[in-house]
Parts: sequence; C-alpha cells; structure tokens
Amino acid sequence: MIKDESVAKIIDESQQGSTLAMEKDEKNTRKLYIESYGCQMNFSDSEIVASILANEGFNTTQILEEADLVLVNTCSIREKAEQTVRKRLEKFNAVKKTNPGMKVGVLGCMAERLKSKFLEEEKIVDMVVGPDAYKDLPNLIQEIDEGRNAVNVILSKDETYGDVAPVRLNSNGVTAFVSITRGCDNMCTFCVVPFTRGRERSRDPQSILEEVNDLWERGFREITLLGQNVDSYLWYGGGLKKDFEKASEMQKAISVNFSKLLELVAQAQPKMRIRFSTSNPQDMTLDVIETMAKYENICKYIHLPVQSGSNRILKAMNRLHTREEYFELIDNIKKIIPDCAISQDMITGFPTEIEEDHQDTLSLMEYVKYDFGFMFAYSERPGTLAERKMEDDVPEETKKRRLTEIIDAQQRHSHYRTQEHLGRTEEVLIEGTSKKSDDHWMGRNSQNTVVVFPKEHYKVGDFVNVKINECTSATLIGEAIEYSKNNSY
Repeated sequence: MIKDESVAKIIDESQQGSTLAMEKDEKNTRKLYIESYGCQMNFSDSEIVASILANEGFNTTQILEEADLVLVNTCSIREKAEQTVRKRLEKFNAVKKTNPGMKVGVLGCMAERLKSKFLEEEKIVDMVVGPDAYKDLPNLIQEIDEGRNAVNVILSKDETYGDVAPVRLNSNGVTAFVSITRGCDNMCTFCVVPFTRGRERSRDPQSILEEVNDLWERGFREITLLGQNVDSYLWYGGGLKKDFEKASEMQKAISVNFSKLLELVAQAQPKMRIRFSTSNPQDMTLDVIETMAKYENICKYIHLPVQSGSNRILKAMNRLHTREEYFELIDNIKKIIPDCAISQDMITGFPTEIEEDHQDTLSLMEYVKYDFGFMFAYSERPGTLAERKMEDDVPEETKKRRLTEIIDAQQRHSHYRTQEHLGRTEEVLIEGTSKKSDDHWMGRNSQNTVVVFPKEHYKVGDFVNVKINECTSATLIGEAIEYSKNNSY
C-alpha cells in the first residue's frame, strides 16, 4: 500500500468521485446526485448528508442528468482534488443548460475557503455548505428553491452529528466507519484541516455505542473509529477539548478518553473487529496501547503518521513530538503488542529540507520498518501556515528523487514485514472477491494486510483461519483451514 497520499487522512484513489446510491423510498419525489472527494471523513459526511436529505424527500440517483440537486463533497488537502472538483462543476453547469431546474451545491472543506469565489465571482454554484452546517440543509434548499443563493460555512463548537444515523452507501456490508471526533486542534503548518473543520470536539460515547450495536445487528463485522486525531478524543458532557480544564469536577470524573472509549466499544461487541484512524504521536498514550493488548477484537494495527525523521523539520511542521519521542512510542508499542503492524504518512521536500534531514527520515524508516506507508512530495496548500510563512524552496527534481528513495525503502520494509507472516495461520475477515481472480476471496488480517485465498464454501462476512503460504510486498496468499471462533454469532 504505497501511494502519493494526503497529509491529514488517507485518500483512497479508487473511491475519488464515486457517487452514492441507496435504497429508494417510494414517498420521495426528488433526486439527489452526490459525489465525494478526499479523505474517509468526507465519505462519512456524505452518508450523513444523504440521511438528512432522505427525510427531505430526496432519493439518490447515479444519473447526473436526471438530478434535481447535485452536490459535490470537496477536499482542500491537495491541489489535484481542487482541480478535479472545478472540472466537475463545469460539467454540472453544462448539464444545467439542458436541465435548468437543477441546483448545484458544494459541500465540505473547499466550501469554507472558496465560498465567495464559487457564489459571487464565478457564479458556478447555487449553494455552499461547510462541514458543520449539514443540519441546515433543509433551510438552505428552501432558499435555492425560491431562487436565492444559499451559504452556511459557520464552524461549530459542538456539532458532531451524533444524532444523525448515517445511511451506509457504497458499502461491502461488512466494514463501516464510525466518526468519533470532528475538527482538529493541532496546527501542523502543512495542514488546512483546523481552518476548514474547526476546533476539536468529541461525540457522545453513548451515541457511538448505539451506532456500533446497530451496525452489528445489520451484519457489519468490522468498524473503524474515525477522526482527524482519534487519540485526543475526550467526552465530558459536550464542548471543545480545549475547554476541558474549565469543566466541573463531576464532568472530569465521568469523562471518557480514547482508551476508555476503545474499551467500551470492544466490550459492547466482543466479536466485532475494531480499528481506528488516525493517530497522532504526540497524543497517543500508553493506556491506548494497553487497551489494544487487553482485547482480542481490537486489531493489532496503528496508523502513526510521523511526516519526517528530522527534528528540525518536525519543528518547522509544528509537530509536537521529536524523533526520540517517536522511537520511544514505537518501542512501547512493540513491547506491549509484539505483532502490531505500524504504517506511516511521510512528507518529503518540506520547505528548508536539506540532505541531512532526508537521511534522518530514511534512518527513522530503517529503525521502524513500517508495514506500509503513504508518501508524497510536499506541495503548498492554500490557507496553511506553511503557505503563508515559508518559501517552497526545495527543487522539484530533488523532491522526486527523495520521494523515490523513501518509496524504495518502504517497499523493502513492506516485503520484510509480509514475510514475517509466512507459515502462520491468521484470522481473516472476508470483504469481497479478489481484484485479480474471481476464484479467490480478499480479506484482511488483524494487521490490516490484504490476504487472498481460494473461495471454497466460504462467503463475504465470514471470519476464516487462513494458512499463509506466499507473499508479495503488499499481499499475503494462503489457503483457508476453517472458520475462526469469531464466526459463531
């Protein structure tokens, strides 16, 4: 799993621009076409939007030309995503000429940053809605129905959408994402998320448990707890994380941190697999690792973005951890959970990066030997602190060469890690048919490595013990031995 990826969240290229489809409600008379770009948080948000609009008389359609309302859920992390969205908006406007009743809206992270450009200067949309304003959609749609442009990009201190049950769309019916936090308080200089998604707030743990239990009842067998930074989850009755110090003694006494939430979820559904993403090294605590070790159904996998191996560059990025602190965290993870897989995000060519900094990154990778990683060359993003205060001064060819060296190192390490699984029998949750063979299933082990094996009599959603016989740098190949103990529901 080696890709040119987002700094704030893993972006799955195969999902980009996919449209949502859900069961029709015969009572609904209007048609909604919604495309999503960017990170998994955006795809999760699109499910919330579809749920809200289903109650407003909209069924989804995957045919653009028949839509009454077209929404594009946007991402500001990379320039490529913005260019793609602009091209799509041009396409939507061409369709509007033949379907003048169609309305077009922009949702998500680009909405807040480019609201006046989209609405006033370029006049390419009817509605702009920020990530915290989706509950206002019924009012905003009424505005555009009456011929007025509509905008709400106000960032909220308390909106978590904990009371909106997302409609599960484009799902394999086996794995699902459950949002637990919104926003981010870490002001990494390369990242626009704090400006587009606001300050950090956590969702009521009771609503999370209800969603997890509901997913189990509906046949889902694995969930990923999702947030810009899950480790800083903190519920004390509502409110921003930064205001916790002002909370009453009672609120502090009943507060739930990420380790406790993880435990509550693991206990609620002992046979459901639990994953989480993304972690931040400066916020990950030992109690989280100890909770992972304590519960068998919490997967042995941590996505732990480091971004650079150089202390000087980490400081310039405003990452509040050092290389040495990161090593200490890695050592603790390996000591408490010896077979835990670890993956990374890495940026090369950050402003002022010199060869010595790059070598520090390579030596850090050599120390950790990540199972897989998401690596890309730095590109300036509008609205970030780095864009405002730092010159993008590393030549493009230098960035490319360093990125190639980082990817080569990761491929070596990935192969080293997959070889460690050879000869073992590991539990795999079947997610679907292998991309390369209709005769094979594809699933993942606890470490999040893809495993393929002959189908035989097993089916999607089964937990199966698989003997690992071969591997590539990204995939394990084996044969099913039997159902695992988790398969007896």
